[in-house]
Amino acid sequence: MAGVFVFAETREATLELLRGGRDLADRLGAALFVFAADGELAREFIRCGADQVLVLPRLSPDQPMEAYVPVLADAAKAEDPDLFLIGASARGKEIAARLSVRLNTGLCSGCMGIGFDGENLVMDRLVYGGAAVQKVLCTGRPQMATVQPRSFEPALPVEGRQRVIKELGTRPESPVRVLGRSAGKRQSVDITEAKIVVCVGRGIAREEDISLAKELAEAVGGEVGCSRPVAEELHWLPEEVYLGISGKKIKPDLYIGIGISGQVQHVTGIRDSKVIFSINQDENAPIFEAADYGIVGDLYQVVPKLIKELKAALRA
Repeated sequence: MAGVFVFAETREATLELLRGGRDLADRLGAALFVFAADGELAREFIRCGADQVLVLPRLSPDQPMEAYVPVLADAAKAEDPDLFLIGASARGKEIAARLSVRLNTGLCSGCMGIGFDGENLVMDRLVYGGAAVQKVLCTGRPQMATVQPRSFEPALPVEGRQRVIKELGTRPESPVRVLGRSAGKRQSVDITEAKIVVCVGRGIAREEDISLAKELAEAVGGEVGCSRPVAEELHWLPEEVYLGISGKKIKPDLYIGIGISGQVQHVTGIRDSKVIFSINQDENAPIFEAADYGIVGDLYQVVPKLIKELKAALRA
């Protein structure tokens, strides 16, 4: 096998793909190639498992990241990889689609799991709003996939590891020009980094009652998230904290669901939590099938008692 290519928009996403790419490369007996934005990241990626890092040329301020598409295509044509994994951010999926056209190959978008049948890449992706898992077999070359965030744990460094670092000299050029940039106002912390998440659903009757979830989150040292309707329909919380198939995917030590029904679209985003604890007055709510622990009861009675007990335990 010629090798496995990895490209992602951020350092964190690249480290996740490094873990998955390293496993596939080892199974294939192939080299792992990773793209980096600069030499410092290149050295980190070498320590974290890359066999060769291809350092991308710097973009001019008026060039979008999509200008890297011809650079990535030229590198792929030169090295002839068998697999090409790309982070499934919004920009990553755009780059992957354009790249697959240039390489005249297929692309499986939004994979949450990747395997290998000995000859071809086999990818899992959710379909029908998360109600089913589709297995996709890629037979083109290179076999390409965009991989969802949090599909792999970040690769860990091994000090003293030395491999090849190569600078790519092709100058990125795009007819698209960036006229200006402005940072969006961030309304919360990064929910994907929280160790404890308290999540509210449609069981919360009024916007002001979200204070219950915030008080519980404060008591346990966590952050507040929500289901999609709470953010997109009711606008009670910012969209960047809703969890599910089209929202954020989390892996906290503890997830506490308050008034969450547990539809598959939501469970897809929280199922990798180490412990799932749910509070719902409907004993037949689907969330209890995914939960490790659960309380059947009125959240307006259960949550205040839970907060009181937690505060008492912390004072003891």
